[in-house]
Parts: sequence; structure tokens; C-alpha cells
Amino acid sequence: MTGAGPLERDSRRRAERRGRRAELLAALALSLKGYRILAWRYRAPYGEVDLIVRRGDTIAFVEVKARAETRAGVDAVPFEAQRRIAAAGEHFLSRRRDFARLSWRNDVVVVRPWRWPIHFEEAF
Repeated sequence: MTGAGPLERDSRRRAERRGRRAELLAALALSLKGYRILAWRYRAPYGEVDLIVRRGDTIAFVEVKARAETRAGVDAVPFEAQRRIAAAGEHFLSRRRDFARLSWRNDVVVVRPWRWPIHFEEAF
């Protein structure tokens, strides 16, 4: 078995850069809405969360999707990904002393070209 070819590697790099830009825009939009960024690309044994944000006593585990259409972004978080995000979120919460007084939810932010990001609270 051989590794990825140059075109495939370039495609992955572009997708990685597009994803990082989308996360940066999502973080900016959420910050302007009053959220504080607690973690970027939080990795846990069973999954990863793009952004973890907090406003008041609510923590949101945010999946960021860069898509041309809003619906495509929301639909791009299948059930298996939702389970991994929720597991990573539970791992994050279990390490916080103030866990008992926090509420939490899973959000999605869709970043479309040349438009402001759209934030869907309690997306799943």
C-alpha cells in the first residue's frame, strides 16, 4: 500500500486550512456574541470538539463546518460525529470542578463563503 499522492495531499492541506479559517471566524462570531473561548480543537480519548465556549453558566461544545450552503453544514454532522463530540464534551466537563453548576449543549456553526457565520444552538 502506498501513501497519498501529491494531489491528494494538496487537497487535504487546503481542506485543513479552510477548516482552520472557519474555526477562527466561528470563534470571532461567538466572541462577539459574548462567549468566552475555553478550548480549540479539544481532544479526548473518544472524540474531538472544534470549539468549547462559555457564556455565564452554559458551556457549548461547538462543531464548525465550512460549507457553501447552510443546510449542507448542518447535515454534515452525522450521528456518529455527534456521539464523538458528546463524548469529548463529557470528558471536558468531568475535569471541571464547577461541573455541577454548569449546563451544557452541543452547537453547530456553519461558515459560508463571504457571509457571517450562522450559530445553531442545541443543534443535536
